[in-house]
Amino acid sequence: MPINKNALIRYKVIDSCLRNNYHKWTINDLIEKCSEALYEFEGIETQISKRTIQLDIRFMRSNAGYNAPIIVYDKKYYKYEDTDFSITNSPLNKEDAKRINEAVKLLKQFNGFNYFDDIFSSILKIEQKISNENNKEFLSIDFEKTENLKGINFIENLHKAILKSQEILINYNPFVENDFPNDIYFQPYQLKEYNNRWFVLGFKKGNTAPYVLALDRIDDITQLDSHFEKKSNFNPTNYFKDTIGVTVVKRKAETIIIKLNKYYAPYILTKPLHHSQKTIKQTDSYTLISIYVKINKELISKILSIGNNAELIEPIELRKKIKNILGRSFKKY
Repeated sequence: MPINKNALIRYKVIDSCLRNNYHKWTINDLIEKCSEALYEFEGIETQISKRTIQLDIRFMRSNAGYNAPIIVYDKKYYKYEDTDFSITNSPLNKEDAKRINEAVKLLKQFNGFNYFDDIFSSILKIEQKISNENNKEFLSIDFEKTENLKGINFIENLHKAILKSQEILINYNPFVENDFPNDIYFQPYQLKEYNNRWFVLGFKKGNTAPYVLALDRIDDITQLDSHFEKKSNFNPTNYFKDTIGVTVVKRKAETIIIKLNKYYAPYILTKPLHHSQKTIKQTDSYTLISIYVKINKELISKILSIGNNAELIEPIELRKKIKNILGRSFKKY
């Protein structure tokens, strides 16, 4: 039988109680704690019956539930026999996995629609999670991930501040000294991920120029009581439109032409460098592509990462810059 919301609240409360080994929990204690939680979260004032809690414990112990090692000692006190157990760490049971699989299959039917593209990788991750519960040693999908990524703990609070147009105080620690003051009164507009790093776009209070701050350089965030009115003439998506990465420079976008050898071209054709990418010419030995972007450090880094599989054709200014960088690198070897 599907778990309803009130039952789930009770299970979590019972779990929280039994994880506290410094208190002896009677059935009446659990009734009281569950009743308090239901009143706080759902406004339910009716006292929970002893029978309900007993059935909850039976379910939590069962294979259909959480296989919780709940025992009774001294004939009246409840605890976990395994002091490290928690239902939050327990694997998915078969019934839960079945329901999630059904939901995943339903969502996958929408694959191919543009507005579902962003969630498709999440669907695959859910599938992988279910598969991993049944097979701990074999990974059918291994997603790229960075362990202990610094700054991601700020994402939730930043997202809330963006939705509420709430000003925040950021204690920022830049890579280069004097790039920004340590304490920044900030008005956040958008979170952005690039190259396995997270950034927040917004405005320093009282400043008209947008700022992009790296989350991994943030030491602390304080939510302020003040709110701000979003600039009607500023669109975060358009701000990054002509840019690879997050460094938006004060120059116009230009047409960048790159010559790819026949071996590497398929990689760039199937995974474009930028949404503006076009194929100019394709022969048996090379492919010419163009992108329309602003020249910044991320673009240069992207071109250099292709190595001898590519040649920057235009603009000449950027071609000379790439040549100088490669020349300095060559001298080091």
